[in-house]
Amino acid sequence: MFINKKQEQTNMKKPIALDKADIKAFMGPGSRFEGKLSFDEMVRLDGVFAGEIESSDTLIVGESAKIEGSIHVGALILSGHFKGDIKATTMVELRSPARVEGSIEAPSVKIDEKVIFNGEIKMSEPIKEAINVKSINGKKSS
Repeated sequence: MFINKKQEQTNMKKPIALDKADIKAFMGPGSRFEGKLSFDEMVRLDGVFAGEIESSDTLIVGESAKIEGSIHVGALILSGHFKGDIKATTMVELRSPARVEGSIEAPSVKIDEKVIFNGEIKMSEPIKEAINVKSINGKKSS
């Protein structure tokens, strides 16, 4: 008749797809947000967003999403509607049925068939991590 908490938690666990397990925050369809969003781990947006998005990690924009503003992230996977400027340090992937109006700057850009893109693309150099090089006598070389 009574179920202890441990049994309840075990019964409620559902398998999570690997790609969803990595997502740390989610803004679902029907939600609206205006302002500035910053995050450190993977985030998925499926709602309406207006403003600035900044992160060194990955942003996933679902098919139902409508975003207007600027995006500056490590990587972007976009399937929804976007109007504004995109800067990514690693890559941008536009998946059907995405509609994008604006500019994209990234070292790698992939655009699937049936994506509507009106704007400009600038292919930038990938960001290389600074490496400290020491000479034989132990002093840093330039």
